[in-house]
Amino acid sequence: MIEEKIPYVKEFPLREAHHLVRDLMTPNPWIYWADFLFHIALGWAAFFTALFSPFLSWWQLGGFVVAVLALYRSAIFVHELAHLKKGTFKNFRLAWNILSGIPFMIPSFTYDGVHNDHHKPDVYGTAADGEYLPFATRKPSGMVIYVLLSLLIPLALAARFVLLTPISYLIPRLRKIIWERASSLTIDSAYRRAEDAIRNDLNWRQQELGACLFGATVIALVIWDVFPVSVLVLWYLTSVTVFILNSLRTLAAHAYRNPGDRKMTLPEQYLDSINIPGNFLITPLWAPVGLRYHATHHLFMGMPYHNLGRAQRRLVNELTDNSQYLKTIRSGLWPALRQIWRESSEAAANTSQQQNG
Repeated sequence: MIEEKIPYVKEFPLREAHHLVRDLMTPNPWIYWADFLFHIALGWAAFFTALFSPFLSWWQLGGFVVAVLALYRSAIFVHELAHLKKGTFKNFRLAWNILSGIPFMIPSFTYDGVHNDHHKPDVYGTAADGEYLPFATRKPSGMVIYVLLSLLIPLALAARFVLLTPISYLIPRLRKIIWERASSLTIDSAYRRAEDAIRNDLNWRQQELGACLFGATVIALVIWDVFPVSVLVLWYLTSVTVFILNSLRTLAAHAYRNPGDRKMTLPEQYLDSINIPGNFLITPLWAPVGLRYHATHHLFMGMPYHNLGRAQRRLVNELTDNSQYLKTIRSGLWPALRQIWRESSEAAANTSQQQNG
């Protein structure tokens, strides 16, 4: 029974919470397929609408916005792939890589086995967590730089797969560096991927080769004037906008208060994560596929995205003591960003005073 495996954590009724949502842990393949296929089809249709519409026309601008939002939602399914039970959803994983992961140079192996460390109690919030930086304890400029790096990510990914992949197979030493330093979707540039950091994507070499061949083919067709240069320009602009949206969402996903020099208790880890239920129409646009319930996800990392909203409502309404749970809730993206910016500014001011003290 789940209740026997989950210890009671002081200050948060974890056992009761698990009891309330234990029937929501099974993913529905029909929801995954329908959601992904609809949005990836919509995204690529909008992409080509923007590509072939008159420059700066309403059709082009509208197509671009729809393409960004639909392709962003499609891409975020990489997060679900990292959490799905090992060995399941194989066809879905293949379809996702072909239609989304490879075209945007983010095949699923770049998140597989890496993101799971972020959820380990002994790793979360420490220096070993590649998806955590103590933004709230540093200067606000760190967050600005993090968001602006989105401008370079598409180019870096293209270089990694199109150029460095074939070269690395000729230089074994470079191969090791590429695996450790340039094969993971993380926010910490100092992160080193472990040699065995693979959970589901045992075919990662095929994914890597697919991204290499896809990118090289598109670039070659542009050089040979088969495709217009605008294909690459639009791909870049779409990718950059998606990464900027995701960077803002990432900043709003946690409080980022742990300096990284100590392990956090389970209550501390939960309270360091954030829920933003928000508006049911607007919020899913920038926090798609259940990521607006990020704190709830950290409580139940195996829960499928389509059940997180139901779990959120149950915990708010049915927990005997929901006071700790409610502490994770923010009213929207900008309030969450304002709070971490304020805490970062205060931390920077305190550090400056101590240095000048």
